[in-house]
Amino acid sequence: MNRYLLRSAIVAALGGLLFGFDTAVIAGTTRALTEIFTLTPGMLGITVSAALWGTVLGSILAAAPSDRYGRKAALQFLAVLYVLTAIGCALAWDWYSFVFFRFLGGLAIGGSSVIGPMYIAEIAPASQRGKLVGMFQFNIVAGILVAYFSNYMIGLIGLGGPEWRWKLGVAALPAVLFYFTLQGIPQSPRWLVRRGQNTEAREVLARIGEPDPDGEVRDIVESLKSESHTANEPLFQAKYRFPIILAILIGVFNQFSGINAILYYANDIFEKAGFSKSSGDLQTVAIGFSNLLFTMVAMSVIDRLGRKKLLLIGAAGTAACLAGVAAVFISGAGENLLVWLLVGFIGFFAFSQGAVIWVYLSEVFPNLVRAKGQSLGSFTHWIMNAIISAVFPKVAAMSRPAPFVVFAAITVVQFFVVWLVFPETAGVTLENMQKKIERK
Repeated sequence: MNRYLLRSAIVAALGGLLFGFDTAVIAGTTRALTEIFTLTPGMLGITVSAALWGTVLGSILAAAPSDRYGRKAALQFLAVLYVLTAIGCALAWDWYSFVFFRFLGGLAIGGSSVIGPMYIAEIAPASQRGKLVGMFQFNIVAGILVAYFSNYMIGLIGLGGPEWRWKLGVAALPAVLFYFTLQGIPQSPRWLVRRGQNTEAREVLARIGEPDPDGEVRDIVESLKSESHTANEPLFQAKYRFPIILAILIGVFNQFSGINAILYYANDIFEKAGFSKSSGDLQTVAIGFSNLLFTMVAMSVIDRLGRKKLLLIGAAGTAACLAGVAAVFISGAGENLLVWLLVGFIGFFAFSQGAVIWVYLSEVFPNLVRAKGQSLGSFTHWIMNAIISAVFPKVAAMSRPAPFVVFAAITVVQFFVVWLVFPETAGVTLENMQKKIERK
């Protein structure tokens, strides 16, 4: 693989590392935040979901500036937001200020979830797009693991009351690194063509190893020839109905698997099952490691096996594991199996939806509306994430098995919807994918 291409993809995917860290690090602070700010289960749900409501807005707002100023400039702005979030949360003086800075971080996360995969998809050749865009998801799960491990290590130091501030503040370091490494990546060649900078686009394509840069520029121009002004092309039209449905479905199913409710409240789930604070922190590290391991496996086969097959395998596995977790809480027995069931769930999820969602969203929309389409898919993902994360503590407080029964049932539905509706996108160029979707 071309080194310049690989380096550019890795740097853009660092936004995923911050994405994963910022969303998961809250799991190690929920107990301290509950005690310090005297939170009810409902207020805890608001506290955790504050960042997620920010992601909803961030995913909506990301498309316009990335189209106007370029993917690279937009990523640099998000890096600054990540820095401000980490420092602000660490120095928060009351509950309201904490929720504000978490919301600000959500804006960065939501923007990253749109712009990062889109940038990588636009510089990657079709034969390697799955692996390269999958690096964004790899970095998300790596960030989750780093967050869990960081929480565990900081907990061992014994910092007392300010411990939660340190857990949240350390994210400023990778955010600063992200900002400066972005200086060395190119603009997206597809964005350059849209701006009429075909010569610059050709130079970027040649540098990233495209064997026929002139032909690739012609293909991009051809896919955009019906456009007078990209920003004026509306997404919600009959001709884009099918990719819109796909984007909404994959976002809904991704969150109704329960993945982020489990990641955000992992420590609380283990505590309710009888684990101590230190033991619960360690169990979350095991979950984070499983997430990373199976994401790596998925990345190695996503272009060979295809997106659809991974989704089907994952839906079957996650449904079985979620049913097992519900059975543990219903029976009140077999708590020792809980860790293995959750690790299995994370493994199946990472192998399927976790690795596929951002790749799929970056592939199913035509060039003219890709930014808007990816924003829609990301918006659906994040608003469902925010709702589920906000209500999970209340529902679990009333009935511990209920959330897992619902998650398992919806994952079964997902299996059949993917089987009957979702097209395969592996190995198809973005321009040919546009023609395939139009025929659908």
